[in-house]
Parts: sequence; structure tokens; C-alpha cells
Amino acid sequence: MRPLVVLAWSVVVMAGCAEKKTAPAAPPPREVEVVSLSPREVRDTGEYLGSLLSRQSVTVLPQVAGYVRRIHARPGQQVAEGAPLVEVDAREETAALDSAQAQLSSSQVNLELSRRTLARTEALHKEGLASAQELEGARAQVEAAQAASRSSAAQVTQRQVQLQFNVVRAPFAGTVGDVLVRVGDFVSASTQLTSVAQADVLEVSVSVPSPRARSMKPDTALEILDAQGKVLLTSSVFFVAPQADPRTQLVEVKAAFRNTVGLRPSELVRARIVYSVRDALQIPALAVVRQSGQPFALVVQEKEGKTVVERRPITLGALGDMAYVVEKGLKEGDLVAVSSMQALRDGMAVKVKATPPTPRAEALTNAPAGSGASVGSRR
Repeated sequence: MRPLVVLAWSVVVMAGCAEKKTAPAAPPPREVEVVSLSPREVRDTGEYLGSLLSRQSVTVLPQVAGYVRRIHARPGQQVAEGAPLVEVDAREETAALDSAQAQLSSSQVNLELSRRTLARTEALHKEGLASAQELEGARAQVEAAQAASRSSAAQVTQRQVQLQFNVVRAPFAGTVGDVLVRVGDFVSASTQLTSVAQADVLEVSVSVPSPRARSMKPDTALEILDAQGKVLLTSSVFFVAPQADPRTQLVEVKAAFRNTVGLRPSELVRARIVYSVRDALQIPALAVVRQSGQPFALVVQEKEGKTVVERRPITLGALGDMAYVVEKGLKEGDLVAVSSMQALRDGMAVKVKATPPTPRAEALTNAPAGSGASVGSRR
């Protein structure tokens, strides 16, 4: 029996040696992708709903009462300054002008007759055939005829001006709005005929929160955006209201721009105000890990001759589409891991892959709901 026990023990020892020889080797360092942090331009912005206003927009009213005889313009038509829009019946004013012109002709004839009478009276007075009283009467008649002629001329001018009011003309070049009257309608001085608006230069009016308005300057940039967020037009703020609306506590801000993209007055648009521009570090959003609400970054660095991962607490700023602004915890030149985030542990050895390009992103601030404030890097 003893030889059998020795043989069995030898088999067990040999099996143990075989297991030691086939034990797996330590895994190689995990390959990770990293980005190198460097300061980038970050814009503190706010996005709001703006209303477009025409710098020249009027409601056209007639200056006389009467029936609409003719409509010269159609809605949406581009008209030049002084172009006729609506014509009001002017037959009464025309008759009054004809009467005034006839009165002027009569007064001019009387004036000419009085002058001739004065000339004859002066000649007779020199020969002693007319008295001084007759000479003074002739002179008085000339003066009275001159006054009557001036009065008649003034009446003609007044009637001519009054007659011009029967044709309502465009006060400036612009686009005609809806025509609210039809031929045959009776209009008075309070009847709205149409409107004329100039869309070449528009203003955008935006209401911003009072705390935001305190930091604004007259040269603050304002951008008009399309539905996809693309910048259509850029201008500078020229007006910041001196007081806030007592109900909403919002402050009105205005900027003017030349309309080169076909916008229309009274249109609502997306407007973005650039409050400030600064340089700051940005970290890709996928490179941030959280534990109990505390954000961390996995920084790859050389330590004791090895490339290891260090979990470093950071303070984040605004969040954008692809990146956070880093306020504290990282510095320029740090290498931050952006791959295999769930598998990495503090102090773990890694191998750095080729560095991909750092994403450029626009970050959004933690703004009140509805304000749309944001911070972003300039593209």
C-alpha cells in the first residue's frame, strides 16, 4: 500500500507544477484615447424671441372726406416716394379751384383798370384838370385792387393745396400693406386706407432679464438666427431701455440692421445676444464621470515610469452640445481620457492612442427657464 500512496502523491505534485506553468500572464495596459486641453474662446450668450420693427412704417389716412374714386396701388406692391395710392373724389374741390381762379382773373382785371385810371388822373392833375382828391381816390383804388388780387391768388393757392389732398400719396418708398377700402367707399380723415412700411432697414426688439441687462453695453453683439440656429445677420445693440417692465421685469433691447435676407416687419425671429467673450478650458461631455453628484475627469499622466489614470475632481461651468466649460480642477496641457470610461480605475495603467481632434462646441449656461441664455465657443 505504501508504494501506491507515494505514487499518488507524486501525481498530485506534478499536477500542481503543471498548473503553475500554465497560469495566465497579466493583461497588457488598456489603450485609451485622450484629448489635450487648451484654452478656447467661449461666448456668454442668451437666446430670446425677438420682434422685427420697421424703422419707417405708417398707417395712411386721407386728409379730406369723400368717396373713393380710384385705387392706384395693390397690397404688397413696392412704391416710390410720392407715388399715388388712393384717389378721393375731387369734383367739389375742382369746382372751388375754378371759382377761385375766376375771382383771381377778375381782380387782376380790376387792378389793371385801376392802374390805368391812376395814370390818367396823374396826367390830368399835372395839367390842373384833376383835383388832389381825385388823385388820392385813384391811388386808393389801385391799392384796393392790389389787395383783392393778392387775396384771390391766396385763395387759388389754398384750393390747389386742398385739391392735392384728394390724391393720397406714399410718404416714402416702401411696401404697401393691405388696402382696406374699395372704390365707392366714403372715407373721412379718420378712415384707414392702407399702410406703407420700409423693410430695407429693420429693428429687432428683444426683452431680456434685468440681471442680464445690467452687464450690457451699447456695442453688445446681437445675432439673428434661422430655425436651425444658423446666423443670418449680425448687428450691435444701440438701445437698452432705462427701466424694466414693472409686470415682467424684463428690459427692452433694440438693434438695427440692413435687411438682406428678406425678413418682414412684425415677424418673430430667434435672436442671440453675446454678453461677453473669454478664453476657457473645455472638456468633452463624454469625458466626465460622476460619483455622488461630484464630477471627475480621468487624467492620463506619467507616474513612477508608468502611464496611469488619475481620477481628479473638477468644477464644471456651462454645458454645450459636446463639451463643458471647466472652471477648476484641470489646467492647460492635461491629457483627459475620452474612451473606455467605464473600465478605467484610479491608478490603472493605460496606453495612449493617437489623439483625436478636440471638439469645438457651443456651451449653454444654466439660465432661467424660457430665457434661452447660453455660453458658447465662436465657430
